Amino acid sequence: MITTRGVDVRVAARLLLSHLTLHIAPGDRIGLVGRNGAGKTTLLATLAGRLRPAAGTVTRTGPVGYLAQDSRAADPAVTVTDRILSARGLDTAVQELRAAGSAMADARDEHAQRRAMAAYARAEAEFQARGGYPAEAEAAQVAAGLGLPGRLLDSPLGALSGGQRRRVELARILFADHDTLLLDEPTNHLDADAVGWLRGFLAGYPGGLVLISHDVPLLESTVNRVFHLDPQRATVDVHNTGWAAYLAQRAADERRRTRERANAERKAAALHAQADRMRSNVATAVSARSMARRADRMLAALEPVRQAERTARIRLPEPAPCGRMPLGAVGLAKSYGGRTVLDGLDLAVDRGSRLVVLGHNGAGKTTLLRILAGREAPDGGRVVPGAGLRLGYFAQEHDTLDPARTVRENLAAAAPGLGDGELRHVLGAFLFRGDDADKPAGVLSGGEKTRLALAGLVHSGANVLLLDEPTNNLDPASRAEVLAAVGTYPGAIVLVTHDPGAIEALRPDRVLLLPGGDEDLWSDAYLDLATAG
Repeated sequence: MITTRGVDVRVAARLLLSHLTLHIAPGDRIGLVGRNGAGKTTLLATLAGRLRPAAGTVTRTGPVGYLAQDSRAADPAVTVTDRILSARGLDTAVQELRAAGSAMADARDEHAQRRAMAAYARAEAEFQARGGYPAEAEAAQVAAGLGLPGRLLDSPLGALSGGQRRRVELARILFADHDTLLLDEPTNHLDADAVGWLRGFLAGYPGGLVLISHDVPLLESTVNRVFHLDPQRATVDVHNTGWAAYLAQRAADERRRTRERANAERKAAALHAQADRMRSNVATAVSARSMARRADRMLAALEPVRQAERTARIRLPEPAPCGRMPLGAVGLAKSYGGRTVLDGLDLAVDRGSRLVVLGHNGAGKTTLLRILAGREAPDGGRVVPGAGLRLGYFAQEHDTLDPARTVRENLAAAAPGLGDGELRHVLGAFLFRGDDADKPAGVLSGGEKTRLALAGLVHSGANVLLLDEPTNNLDPASRAEVLAAVGTYPGAIVLVTHDPGAIEALRPDRVLLLPGGDEDLWSDAYLDLATAG
């Protein structure tokens, strides 16, 4: 259970939310919605205790599980199973049980055997007290539901892809049996089967839930309350309804406001016209002033006009001239923890070509883009830059951004030829205005980081774009802008995505299938693979 009283939420000098008083009880499944930058991620981190409110109090009763947008497990040497089991302290119990079993097997005499058996009995009692084998089976079931196959459970986290590591963190939180769950974009990196499993899990979850997601089917099937963040008024509008009813209520409220304003403006105009006619007569001048004041009060009592939400004007760079094949690779090989993800891969990216890379999580898609971008060295083979190559790289984890630098400083580093006025013009087009330019990139939401990373490409002159999940974390309007920009970009694109809409916007001419490295002409028959990764 979480209660806020008089909470103010700020990022730097900007007030996002003011005097927020909310209560989240068991059984509440809340959809936290609003445009990118409205403060959803910041509010969720404040509810989780990761950020302190600028004013007011947040009271948490019972354990809270928090999935951040950029959640990453801390220790790459820990296995998948141990990381998930650690949510209930079972990891240490399992390790002690294994150690006691090994000690029994290694005992050299009767005394050592008795001592090892006693240690094993204590370890087994502790293991059973924490849930024992049924809990271990439950952890494996949660992992399987989220698309983590059994062969990965004994793998170290450092050998997994970014998408797989995020699934591990989500599995750990769901397995922990917290009283309240705070989940920020939990369907990122999930395939269609895992998203379906998650919907079922959350729909039956008995505790409190606050969910940030742009996955409409997930919201439709899960939430029974909606908190809409209104950045214009720095408030949260609470709707005690499910998703479909919330949308219908918002549409009805907007029609009502429009109708009431039209009626009031019509009546006020009639009163002002009547007052104007009466002012010329001394006998009716006082009544005319009173009538005009009544018309003004009528207009003042109306709800303020809601300004249309701004949409980023996202565009991609004008590509610099280049040769016929600006980018290639020969015999690329890469392994992690003994597992091969790339094995002798050859690749040719022609000028203006459009290649989509498909494969399951862990197949090496992000690794390939990082190698092509020069962010990671291959174990074998080489990247072959062609004549005039200018690369633009959009990283799934936004690691091209420096979290300690401000928004403006990050853009200046990506586009060093721009003056301050030009920098602010580009930032304004991507919805970073006023004090937003001076915020450190580390406090941005996932959607804001996506916009900033894309802004850094605008003046790069890149003629080959490497795009790794460019639509993650975006609200529908911003996503539409990105897809339109991808569809009209005349340079070459290598795209990794789970978003079928991004593939349709790209209109690929070829597909690369990993981990096998097979290349084929594009066919819509491959679309299903985009949601199966």
